[in-house]
Amino acid sequence: MDKITRHPERSMLDRTKLDAVLDAAAVGTLATVVDGMPWAVPMLYARDGDRIILHGSTGAGALRQVASGAPAALCVALLDGIVVADNLFNSSANYRSAVVRGHLTALTREESADALNALSDALIPGRSAEVRCHTKKELAATLTIALPISAGGWTVKVRDAPPSEPDGDGGAWAGVVPLRTVPGEPIPAPWVDQHTTVPASVRRLAHGAP
Repeated sequence: MDKITRHPERSMLDRTKLDAVLDAAAVGTLATVVDGMPWAVPMLYARDGDRIILHGSTGAGALRQVASGAPAALCVALLDGIVVADNLFNSSANYRSAVVRGHLTALTREESADALNALSDALIPGRSAEVRCHTKKELAATLTIALPISAGGWTVKVRDAPPSEPDGDGGAWAGVVPLRTVPGEPIPAPWVDQHTTVPASVRRLAHGAP
């Protein structure tokens, strides 16, 4: 694991902490260098064991570059609360963040089908079993890439604490305002018949219902 020098007390050394942060989020920023210029794009992803699955169009030049072995990093952050101190300098945020660095590899068309199912089921558990299989045309148009999670190639930082105690007797309120993301009621597409049953995977995603 890379060494964290800024607030090292927030560094998490346990690999299970990394997995927990990666599994709690769904979007990360993939960054690399293309023709000498920085390149970064937010992408949906899923952790699949000791690798991270991402995908995009085969026409995306930067994705083809990282798929061919250019070094890259995936950054993930979750904002859990706003820390309100008695002064602006000590105000902060509670968060979980992770960075995974390495070299991505392109998956074969046969490997891509299973990887894309894993990605879908990470976002909507059980959905891949409710719909048709990928077509050859879809797989041919999709670049599926994997970033290995290797020892020494990741960092995790977590802040989960109240604000620092005041230096004086300011008397201002201090505390934490928690933040969270929650699912809403499913909204059917305009062409879906109003009597069509919401599938089990979507019910679970929205309500935790069986």
